[in-house]
Amino acid sequence: MILRIRYYFSLALFMIIAGTTTANSQAAFHVVPLGVKGGSDESNLSAYALAVKGTDSYVCLDAGTINFGIQKAIAAGLFKGHPAEVLKANIKGYLISHPHLDHLSGLIINSPDDGPKPIYGLPFCLNAFREKYFTWQAWGNFANEGEKPQIGKYHYVTLTAGQETPLEQTDMVVRPFILSHTGPELSTAFLVRHNEDYILYLGDTGADAVEKSDALQQLWQAISPLIKTKKLKGIFMEVSFTNEQPDNLLFGHLTPKHLMNEMTALSKLTGPDALKGMPVVITHIKPAPGREATVKKQLDELNTLKLNIILPQQAVPLDF
Repeated sequence: MILRIRYYFSLALFMIIAGTTTANSQAAFHVVPLGVKGGSDESNLSAYALAVKGTDSYVCLDAGTINFGIQKAIAAGLFKGHPAEVLKANIKGYLISHPHLDHLSGLIINSPDDGPKPIYGLPFCLNAFREKYFTWQAWGNFANEGEKPQIGKYHYVTLTAGQETPLEQTDMVVRPFILSHTGPELSTAFLVRHNEDYILYLGDTGADAVEKSDALQQLWQAISPLIKTKKLKGIFMEVSFTNEQPDNLLFGHLTPKHLMNEMTALSKLTGPDALKGMPVVITHIKPAPGREATVKKQLDELNTLKLNIILPQQAVPLDF
């Protein structure tokens, strides 16, 4: 009996230490990271499969890496079947934040094996698909608009900033916000809702102070009531470089210092206590020796708000 008690005590202690990788029976959302990095590693680029907890109907938040991420998820027991089967059956659509290749190349490369589904985006993003990617000079036009002949496998769903749009074949809706990503270039934040629960995913973005913008401040004003009422379950936000990267070489990205400055700006709207324990998933760290460890260290040192900082790993699920 004593040995059995010790065993269960040790198991419980392990689950506490494991933190975000343990099951959360009260979670509203389930996320399978198919790719988590920025930059040059084509096997691990930004793509997060999001579903309502307990369902198998996912939408991809960006689509930099798809096939290899699904392979790793199958190996981890998160999906069943062949990657092409999972792609067709489980991925119900794509939310693309901006038209840079590290956020959509997996979608394009895997389009021949994919099934019919929507691509969601703001007009500037969908225009790039029509004019740059799904053209017969670059690739087959697998969409329903643009150059002819149109294969018509994908259909474009044009989002409107600030307005909710249902996500087909899921129980979720999305509300997009415009972000600044290097001067005139734009990106998107997606606020996804299921009933009264929300999760926020930001594509690439620079800090307002660097971008000479108020895009993040407007986003913070929109989501601050959801934080106060504990309806927002988590935030996915990029940190591409360490604090040593000069502002003039950020190219529309964040460092730990800039992320925490933005979280401080958010806390002025919510009150600092409202952000305590808020899961903040750090996306898009660009590969370089020791960079991920340095980013984590710098974030921890600046984390006076006591956020729950999470560095995601490919094919390691997250519940919120």
